[in-house]
Amino acid sequence: MKHLSVLMLLIGLTVGVTTHANTLPQKITIKIYATSNKHTYLGNIIAQQTSNGVLFTPDLHDLTPGIHGFHIHEVPDCGDHGLNANGHFDPDNTNKHLGPYQNGHLGDLPVLIVNKDHRATLPVLAPRLTINAILNHAIMIHKGGDNYSDAPEKLGGGGKRVACGIIKAQNDQP
Repeated sequence: MKHLSVLMLLIGLTVGVTTHANTLPQKITIKIYATSNKHTYLGNIIAQQTSNGVLFTPDLHDLTPGIHGFHIHEVPDCGDHGLNANGHFDPDNTNKHLGPYQNGHLGDLPVLIVNKDHRATLPVLAPRLTINAILNHAIMIHKGGDNYSDAPEKLGGGGKRVACGIIKAQNDQP
């Protein structure tokens, strides 16, 4: 009888964990706004959990053509021209900007590419991230590129914060 009780407890715990895991979002739509004017909507980024990390699929417009730094930032607040988002998401306190494939800031994403029509639609994969890890943070687009290094300039040499969005579960799409 004791073994049956333990088995029932284990089954209950497994069902509870499975049920909880299924409630976590697998896909989130993040609304992106210009940091210069919080009412200037620039489009969406879909963040989707895959077996290889989080796939970010942008559908953005009215951005400057070229390569842009692209990061997850610590605080879910795009106020004060994006400065309220604080620094790059770095839960392990590495204090290193090494890009999305090395063991630096977890918030380092592959660069965002904006085409000559001022649109960004090319997906990027962040293999070290999960949807759960990025919830309640901000996603930031910087002016200029990113060399994934702290030299010769800190944080990849990216420029000012030009666009931002808050990553939250309430943005789930069916």
